[in-house]
Amino acid sequence: MHSNHNYSLKSNNSFNLKASCSRIFFPSSLIELQQLPDLSAENFYILGEGSNTLFVESQAPIIIRPKFNGIEVSEQDDHFIVTVGAAENWHDLVCFCLEQGIYGLENLALIPGSVGAAPVQNIGAYGVEFADFCQEIQWYEFASKAMHSITKQACRFAYRDSIFKQESYNKGLITQVTFNFPKKWQANLSYAGLDMLAKESTAEQVMAKVIALRSSKLPDPKDLPNAGSFFKNPLVSELDFAHLQQKYPTIPYYPQSNGEIKLAAGWLIDQAGLKGFRHGGVGVHQHQALVLVNYDSDLGTDIISLAKYIQRKVKEKFSVSLIPEVRMITHDGESAFSSLSDLNPIVDIQPTRGQVDD
Repeated sequence: MHSNHNYSLKSNNSFNLKASCSRIFFPSSLIELQQLPDLSAENFYILGEGSNTLFVESQAPIIIRPKFNGIEVSEQDDHFIVTVGAAENWHDLVCFCLEQGIYGLENLALIPGSVGAAPVQNIGAYGVEFADFCQEIQWYEFASKAMHSITKQACRFAYRDSIFKQESYNKGLITQVTFNFPKKWQANLSYAGLDMLAKESTAEQVMAKVIALRSSKLPDPKDLPNAGSFFKNPLVSELDFAHLQQKYPTIPYYPQSNGEIKLAAGWLIDQAGLKGFRHGGVGVHQHQALVLVNYDSDLGTDIISLAKYIQRKVKEKFSVSLIPEVRMITHDGESAFSSLSDLNPIVDIQPTRGQVDD
């Protein structure tokens, strides 16, 4: 393990914002994890590839960036067990599985980030979630300096949530993920965009379609810095949805098993007139309103101001609150800002619509 002082994080966040940390550690073994200094009294953040991270300020806390790599496959009679290091790239894992004839993750193709970050958010797309194939997580606990195996059930996965964002937050870090993929496979074509495929479509065909859909909507962070979907799709009660549907008959919706209704945050932002909206060096993407993009700003506060503006406009029009999906980091560490109201500076922007660059 090596550490660096005054380390630049500009290339370690997909918003491409200027930020640096006083120290950064790259542990790649249990011994190196045990050699980490006691950070219980310090502000720190566990960073993957930075694809879902917004550095709000130029000074970040101490960073731990795990470097556990490797993929192992074990074949059983009716399923595959795949064990993956936390630092492996998620999309690379999806491609590897398909090359090995292991199916299930194809709907999650092209999601940016590391494998170790996937369970924290319980990433999902096109009708599939990480939790659908998770068997267990290897997790290093800082206090005991020991490794623990956490079962899928103990992870308490929910929509964009897990135990790692709740009571286990910053009490340890994920080093390895174990998946269970049944050999009996059927294409999941339940989500809009995939339902046009034939029922007998192969996993490769599903993956190709997912990549085409995502590429048509989502800008490549290398070309236009962004962190993917900035807001979660909001959940509302059946009663609240009935009122919304009466007023907006074409509103997209997705019934949940608990009786709640999931709405499409991108549609709400679009209907609020904000698709392609730009303020200074940041804006809302012209093809996907759920994505906030950085054209030429170095300041995380510019993104925050824009996000607050979007929240307010959507709330005014639909009486629905948007909650950020992106993890926001200040020099004090990560904070769960459901409304962004606690983040400074509080800027009441009223920009005019400007020309959005391609």
